[in-house]
Amino acid sequence: MKTRLPLLFLVLAASLFAITRNDARADSLPPPAPNASPAVPKANGAADSGLTTLAPLIVTATLDQARSQIVPNLGATAYSFAQDQIDSISQGDNSPFNQLLLRAPGVAEDSATNGDLHVRGEHANLQYRIDGVLLPEGITGFGLELDPRFVFSMQLITGSLPAQYGFRTAGVIDIITKSGVLEDGDGLDIYGGSYRTDRASVEAGGAAGSFSYFVEGSYDHNDIGIENPTPSATPLHDASDQSKLFIGGSDILDSSSRITVLAGISSSNYQVPDTPGLPAGTSPDGMAWLHVAFNSADLNERQTEQNDYLISAYQKSAGDLNLQVAEYCRYSSVHFIPDPTGDLNFTGVATDIDRTISSGGLQADASYAGSDSHTLRGGVMLLDESLDANTTTTVFPVNADGDPTGAPRPIVDDNAQHALFAGAYLQDEWKVVPSVTLNYGARLDSYSSSFDHEGQLSPRLNLIDQAGISTVLHAGYSRYFTPPPLENVPGTTLTLFNGTSNASPVTEDDSVKAERSDYFDAGVSQNLAPGLQVGADGYYKSAHNQLDDGLFGQSLILSAFNYREGRVGGLEFTSSFTRGGFSSYANLAWSKALGKDWDSAQFLFLPNDLAYVQDHWIFLDHDQALTSSSGMSYLWKECGRRRTRIFADMLTGSGLRQDGGGFEPNDLAAPIPNGASVPSYYSVNLGAEQTFDLQARTLLKVRLDIVNLTDQVYELRSGTGVGVNAAQFGMRRGLFGSVGLEF
Repeated sequence: MKTRLPLLFLVLAASLFAITRNDARADSLPPPAPNASPAVPKANGAADSGLTTLAPLIVTATLDQARSQIVPNLGATAYSFAQDQIDSISQGDNSPFNQLLLRAPGVAEDSATNGDLHVRGEHANLQYRIDGVLLPEGITGFGLELDPRFVFSMQLITGSLPAQYGFRTAGVIDIITKSGVLEDGDGLDIYGGSYRTDRASVEAGGAAGSFSYFVEGSYDHNDIGIENPTPSATPLHDASDQSKLFIGGSDILDSSSRITVLAGISSSNYQVPDTPGLPAGTSPDGMAWLHVAFNSADLNERQTEQNDYLISAYQKSAGDLNLQVAEYCRYSSVHFIPDPTGDLNFTGVATDIDRTISSGGLQADASYAGSDSHTLRGGVMLLDESLDANTTTTVFPVNADGDPTGAPRPIVDDNAQHALFAGAYLQDEWKVVPSVTLNYGARLDSYSSSFDHEGQLSPRLNLIDQAGISTVLHAGYSRYFTPPPLENVPGTTLTLFNGTSNASPVTEDDSVKAERSDYFDAGVSQNLAPGLQVGADGYYKSAHNQLDDGLFGQSLILSAFNYREGRVGGLEFTSSFTRGGFSSYANLAWSKALGKDWDSAQFLFLPNDLAYVQDHWIFLDHDQALTSSSGMSYLWKECGRRRTRIFADMLTGSGLRQDGGGFEPNDLAAPIPNGASVPSYYSVNLGAEQTFDLQARTLLKVRLDIVNLTDQVYELRSGTGVGVNAAQFGMRRGLFGSVGLEF
């Protein structure tokens, strides 16, 4: 696999060459006729036949509108981010991608620097789409391969999803990328500040005839790559280096069709932060092993990550028919490198884990407006995944009391797994009356892997009522089928570790299964006054084989497991106000997520916990009762392109779960898994941005951001809880600045 990067560039170069192979065709679209008016799309988003006489800008806009009609989020709850909104949050487009999503309702923070998010009481279970095309999953690590700089607009779609969305259903992050047609120009940005943060970013975009492109790249170094396990202002052994590249190209073939190619490459190196002051020969959970002096501040664990993807799509509009066909591939790898001496001293185990996953597939979606009251939509997708998991674990032989009896020895446990995901859907958008739309349909999903074979027919139903000029009501039901992520399914051979320091007291290891759930959602949005909008939404999910995952042992790679039953429900309240240059928003969410009886990968858990959860409902570790986000900004537009922006926002949470309470009725000393929560927290952020209109069409941007203004010490994780292997604290106060040029 060492040739993956050259191969990716070769495939990209070949694709771009193919779509621009006819130089004459690049200028085949004649300029607009004198006094020509912009084309008006039909109701279903199809392009008008007269578009052959219009400029590429008009054609691109019309094709974008047509693409949005192929897979609309009818009946689901969507929260949108435009470029101005991205600029108005803390750190703007230099923020980690997950920080954007934390400003949406119902999104709880967890491990902010590694992108871990909880949407509506779920752990992960998110799908990403770029320009309408599914981005295959990679191995979960710390790297945030997606960069806000290439985002033109974005939506977080939740709730009762229409039939086109399958497999990952807690939320859909739908990204529209920048284009050289709409954002013609180049830029350079230098960003830095606290925690030795240094970042350089460059972007370039443009158009020539029918061809347009956008390229963005960045390099980032900082000393807080992973969450600090201590409350100190300076993390220990926490440096990271991250590089990213995004390339997008699009060629308009004619007035109703185009080809798009998108590629991304990211590479990251992390030091795993240390916790100083641990007693010699004792792990953070109190397990005594070797009584050999070793300073826990000198541990040298590391993790490297690589993520590459390539997407090509063909879009066509023909009268009432809109179609997009795409192919995609992805390579993802994570390598956890232990400290061979220190880990043996503190945990009795030193595990080197190297996982790689290769994915490829096809996706086709179409819509057809057969009449004024009915629009049919359907599609298929296929995703093939192959996983190589290579693990070498150095352990001690131990006696019946768990005490080491000899020198450490390595145990090799390599395995390969395969999975095939396939789905098809059909649905009808029926305008019952002009103000009422019923979107109904179903999707058929199949999942076949090295350890499981399942499938399901899932009905979907959504009702949207435009009750008045300013009121919209919606209600829906969705049946979901969610297979486990192949890259997170534990592949350990338990018997290899019998009689060693890595032996599990539980030997049961049932296969991880697909989650099946019924999801209900209803809500209302209301425009109370010009610029003022409020909304409320409620949801409830009942699941069989509720999926979850966590960090077990010393490695920082997730392992998946099931609860036999799961229940998740909550309420969300949103508001926004815009007038002139002032804008603000406020979101509040309440959530409750429960599970009972671990019925797969049981060896991950302690016997007492396993016995308790078999007959008791417990909170899921990522449950947070209350979550809120709010912010405001003001933009002064001055002479020319000179602008001044000030902004502030705040994130709050009641705290994720940790172990607490006591088993009933006998053992009050043993904590209930996820039986308590860490303390509540808040973080206030401020910033300002000033732009200057220079000569030669150059724009200078100067920006200042203060993160965690009050320097709050807040704990996201305490180090206890199901699948929680380390404490994690939020970032202390940070001061960051940037200087950028746009040409």
